[in-house]
Amino acid sequence: MDKTRLGIGLVIVVLVVQTLAGLVWSPDATLTGIALAFNAVAAVSTALFVRRGGRAAWAVAGWCAGFFGWHVVGLGELAGWWTTGLDAAFLVASQYQLSVVYQAVMATAAGFAVHLLLPRR
Repeated sequence: MDKTRLGIGLVIVVLVVQTLAGLVWSPDATLTGIALAFNAVAAVSTALFVRRGGRAAWAVAGWCAGFFGWHVVGLGELAGWWTTGLDAAFLVASQYQLSVVYQAVMATAAGFAVHLLLPRR
């Protein structure tokens, strides 16, 4: 399996897991709507990348970088390194340990997707 296909697979996994987590565990309807909108646009970007090949790689890598940043912010919030006021957005099922694991796994998956999808020379 080549790096691009593995990266696309990671992007799809990240999008599906984030969408399910947002629908199942989000305490706020507005936050869920925003998350679903971001995930939908990222899914469209990924679909265009799959259809067109290398032309949309930067867009998909950009979305993954954003997802990576979001989950790193969540880890920092849960660890108490900084306060964003979005602690409810980062909690999964109101369980601290599960939330930390979720944020760490999602940040790692999104980070690897960025690494795999960045165009090479």
